[in-house]
Amino acid sequence: MLDFMPVVLSNQTAEAHWGRAPVLTFRAEQAWIHTGDEPLRRIQQAARKLAAMQLPGVSLVGDGWDMACQWAFAQGYASAKKPGELRLAPLNAGEQKELNDRIKVTRFVRDLVNETPENLPPVELCQRVIEFLEQLAPGRIKSRIIEGEALREQGWVGTYQVGRGSDRPPAMLQLEFCPPGQEQAPIAAALVGKGITFDSGGYSMKASESMLTMKIDMGGAATVAGALALAILHGLDKRVALILCCAENLVSGHAYKLGDILHYKNGTSVEIVNTDAEGRLVLADGLLYAGELGAPLVFDAATLTGAAVTALGTDYNAVFALDKGLSQRYLQYAAEQGELHWPLPLEKFHQNNCPSPYADTANSKPVKGGGPGGASNAAGFLSRFVPNGGMGWVHVDLAAAAHSNDNALWSAGGTAVGVLTMAHALIVETK
Repeated sequence: MLDFMPVVLSNQTAEAHWGRAPVLTFRAEQAWIHTGDEPLRRIQQAARKLAAMQLPGVSLVGDGWDMACQWAFAQGYASAKKPGELRLAPLNAGEQKELNDRIKVTRFVRDLVNETPENLPPVELCQRVIEFLEQLAPGRIKSRIIEGEALREQGWVGTYQVGRGSDRPPAMLQLEFCPPGQEQAPIAAALVGKGITFDSGGYSMKASESMLTMKIDMGGAATVAGALALAILHGLDKRVALILCCAENLVSGHAYKLGDILHYKNGTSVEIVNTDAEGRLVLADGLLYAGELGAPLVFDAATLTGAAVTALGTDYNAVFALDKGLSQRYLQYAAEQGELHWPLPLEKFHQNNCPSPYADTANSKPVKGGGPGGASNAAGFLSRFVPNGGMGWVHVDLAAAAHSNDNALWSAGGTAVGVLTMAHALIVETK
């Protein structure tokens, strides 16, 4: 039988001998979290400290453990190196289901992001997502995986070109959630995710220290899959498409090259000036397919640019939209869900900020990091491929989706930040 460490909440300041405003102290064989004036943040910080102690298990006991506090603890306590067992405090039935759903889905997302790239090639990523969603909604998931040469034959040029340098084929997952009675209804929304299962940078090769964490470059695919999963558990009753554009960006005699020109289905030609600006190339396919489906609402997510991290750090996800009303609502949904998101600029003119003498546009600027405004220029590139002139579309650059190292709030690896917001937005915006 596990020996659980009891964990208690306290709004009292710790005794002076514990140091200056500690978040965690111990007394009477219990761990005490001192919540102070930022209770949720301090609870998450305390959970990180307890996870690092490698205890057999912890049990949340005493008063004050509402759902928000338990969710904060669960986020901090999660780790790629599995921590001890977590015993939650009692909640009413509705809140208990909500908390369990969040933990179940975000654990799936984080485990996907943390998976070694050797074990998660593009087709495998698609298959794991299908299996997870089918478990949640048996009989309501329709899917197909297009892989390898079939991508080229069907015109999905971005995903094919980015992934053709690998011996393991690129793949596009085209999946639909069809609730009962909605089989003939139009698609209400599409979720599009970047699924680069490993990113070497291609011929624009990353330095080793930058490449080390690039198993997380499929965080967008994991995020949108998690968002659909959570929305299903929350009672989603509309037909929704999930589109994952998956590839390994590697170097070989078959890899795409600088100076290549890609011709997309909508007639847009793209000169490759940086093979490490590959995420936008695969997402373009997904956005075009969302348009083919007639989706009036499109959310995409990607670990797309270092520029977003430079602008916001790793605490916030960046939000871009030409539809300013939808952008404002999306940011409000993020605030309601307690996930940090922040708007960055996107206007029509950003489409033309990466000019090419040989094609309609380049895929970036031929300078390190894409130059000034790189995150907005990447979003501008994507806006060339969205339906409805960008109305009904939100692009999320997942600056907060993963961390290279442990910090005060998060373990190294995936965070699943963004899943709650997108799931909530999907349900509200399709009503």
